[in-house]
Amino acid sequence: MSQAEPFRYGDEVDPGETRHLRYEISETYLGDPVEIPVTIVNGAHDGPTVIMTAALHGDELNGVKVLQEVATGYDPAEIHGTLVCLHVCNVPGYLAQQRYIPIYDLDLNRSFPGKERANTAERMANVIYNRFVKQCDIGLDFHTSTRNRTTMYHVRADMANGQVARLARSFGANVILSGEADAGSLRTVATNAGVPTITIEMGRAHRFQPALIERALDGVESVLAEYGVLPGNPVIWPGWTRVIDSEGDKTWLRADTGGLVEMQYGQIPLVHEGETVCTVSDHFKENEQRVTAPFTGLVVGVLQNPVAAPGHPLCHLVGVDDATLSEIEREIENGEFTERPWA
Repeated sequence: MSQAEPFRYGDEVDPGETRHLRYEISETYLGDPVEIPVTIVNGAHDGPTVIMTAALHGDELNGVKVLQEVATGYDPAEIHGTLVCLHVCNVPGYLAQQRYIPIYDLDLNRSFPGKERANTAERMANVIYNRFVKQCDIGLDFHTSTRNRTTMYHVRADMANGQVARLARSFGANVILSGEADAGSLRTVATNAGVPTITIEMGRAHRFQPALIERALDGVESVLAEYGVLPGNPVIWPGWTRVIDSEGDKTWLRADTGGLVEMQYGQIPLVHEGETVCTVSDHFKENEQRVTAPFTGLVVGVLQNPVAAPGHPLCHLVGVDDATLSEIEREIENGEFTERPWA
């Protein structure tokens, strides 16, 4: 086995060392540094370098907690490789508790790989990408839904890429939405540059959701086991896995009328074709729109703010095939179905 080497980001982190640091990526209006919190766990043994990122959107907090636990949960003496944790990438958005970089509403996750001479988001992305992402082997990028919505715990990955598919499956989520990400996203740019990266979507913005955080920590450990960073540890098998292709059955159900929204499907986000997913009614309950499932599937994303205008998204429905449906129904019958992210 080859010798473990220092991890270099401008300074060096030696094998067997954990370092918590703050790395400057921009400046405030006062000229003070804007610094991202970073942890590097450089294992005592040689192996792959895994980068984990959170809060590319500043109000998405579940991943921030995941990385806090990862950064303090592993002994470098046991690690075969290196863990690079970028705890909060979008510091201006995080401080304002907003999705985008304030003032100009710039989306950091549409700004990669960035440029040295460009807008604020592209300059920040350029530092993050060149100092940290480029020298890694695989990437895990943690997100939640946007405000006023929540999303089922799932992975997004380009499953047509064999290296990405291996990474996505090893994370151990039941649902994988397959397809390319937007241009300028960290996932797209890193993957195209030879750093296979997946996105983990989990729950709501503006809060910690302990059940989802625990599942994500299990997923991280499963990935580390798959790639030999934690040799001898088991890789998670989630019981069933459904890969939904970008061309498959999936749709956002939208309101045709304005009013009050009430979800009707209960705690289990499985609906059958023709069943009522939600209703939209006026304040007098004189008019009510019943929104039904066009196919049998899982409610992956759902509106949390219970008011809607025509065209507002109500829920994100993805189809399941007969085999997956049978596995889900078996888990429901046995009390083992765990996809309850809305609680």
